[in-house]
Amino acid sequence: MAAVLGIPGRTRPLVLLAVQTLSVAAGYYAAGRLGLLRRLVAEEAVVSPVWPPTGVALACLLVLGPRCVPGIALGALLVVASLGPLRPATAGVVLGNTAGPVCAYLMLRAAGFRTDLGKLRDGVLLVFLGALTGMLVSATAGAGLLALTGKLDPAGLPLVWLAWWVGDAMGVVIVTPLLLLLYGARRAPPRPARWGEAAGLTVIAGVLVPVATRSSVSVLFLVFPLLVWAALRFRFAGSMLCALFASVLATVAATDRTGPFAGLSEVEVMIKLQAFNGTMALTALLLSALITEQRNTRRSVEEACQELVEALEHLTAGDPPPRRPAGGDPDGPP
Repeated sequence: MAAVLGIPGRTRPLVLLAVQTLSVAAGYYAAGRLGLLRRLVAEEAVVSPVWPPTGVALACLLVLGPRCVPGIALGALLVVASLGPLRPATAGVVLGNTAGPVCAYLMLRAAGFRTDLGKLRDGVLLVFLGALTGMLVSATAGAGLLALTGKLDPAGLPLVWLAWWVGDAMGVVIVTPLLLLLYGARRAPPRPARWGEAAGLTVIAGVLVPVATRSSVSVLFLVFPLLVWAALRFRFAGSMLCALFASVLATVAATDRTGPFAGLSEVEVMIKLQAFNGTMALTALLLSALITEQRNTRRSVEEACQELVEALEHLTAGDPPPRRPAGGDPDGPP
């Protein structure tokens, strides 16, 4: 009887795990299909300038932990299967696309990364460990298998590997902070403030970014003042959304060979686009992290000063200062 009664208790976690796995796989597959809408060709290999599934996978790992690995692997398999018939090399590609985010997650966890991105250190860790270092695994596995199976000329391996690596890294730098921001907003909804300024920034970005990415004159640098404005006033919510919008429009212009990408060879288009996306995403992420850290530090100093003022007022009045519980709410009962 005890064994029978224990079955529902074990069944429920299995059902939740199955739902979680399918949800992660669906998110990975949807992000993969979006990434495949715009592709570049490097040495006869098709690559995505920004590969969103890596950002989705790393965000899921940071929020849910290692139990979402099967969902990432299933999503990677579905994306590869949507491109053509499955072959023995498919297992290696799926393994590489799964191992890259997992390695990034393990390194970030070992380094003490915090998902709220409240310090500049967290932004630096996400860039250099999560994106640049972790994605070496997926890029090496994917490009290496293309060369080993004869689908890629070994002479073109360095270029394809570089494009693969940068695309995966950009997926982490652009998509992961946005998903972590949405996860944090679920727990602490943002306060409705400065809606007028936000609307103004949206209108200006909606006009300026298409002009910068479609103009025959190379004026992509006009995007960076918008990133600075968004980071100063809206931190991650503004800067990363602005960076995502600019990256999407720049990718569309690059694949259409219009604007600043007109008349360039395939390699030149890829290099110019990846350089723009990389510098823009790094600027938005690191600047937002720095501003967030400074604001958190200022808030801590203001709270400490307020406590000191209250203590001095009580001492002046001859009363003992109020005792605050360690680590508790400063506005709570003594």
